[in-house]
Amino acid sequence: MSGRGFETFPARKLVFAPRRDHTPPVAEIAKFVRHGATQITPKILSGVHRKLPMLKLEFAQMHAPRFPHLVEQLEFLADVIEDYVEKADTDIPLVSVAAATFALVYAHRQVDLIPDSTPDYGFADESSVVRAVLIEHERDFAAFAARHHLNWSKITVKA
Repeated sequence: MSGRGFETFPARKLVFAPRRDHTPPVAEIAKFVRHGATQITPKILSGVHRKLPMLKLEFAQMHAPRFPHLVEQLEFLADVIEDYVEKADTDIPLVSVAAATFALVYAHRQVDLIPDSTPDYGFADESSVVRAVLIEHERDFAAFAARHHLNWSKITVKA
């Protein structure tokens, strides 16, 4: 697939929003997410887009009672990626799409910081990554939700 996928993305200059101040543990997660988002390439974004139907099904089957909003938040981020790649919403910045992509990639990983099989807390790391992405890119995602008539406060509830 040499070079494929790059043609579909217009050249855009990434503009990073000012960093938000977080409490120390959240700041470390935010730093982790920022670094992960910088690793997202057009090829990775394209690959995640192709796998969205499978990812949405996987996320819908998550059993995370301690994190009841995680599935809906992951589905929201998947919709952001889908609409961006398919050019249904071109107003969302690429940096926010990259962060959403990183969150989905992290949630899909089989090996992560807290094994998913850990009772009660197996999805705490996924929830933390998703929350950090939602907080860091709140302005962009809230605008996306408004454009698509989604209840932003329902998506961002503390989980």
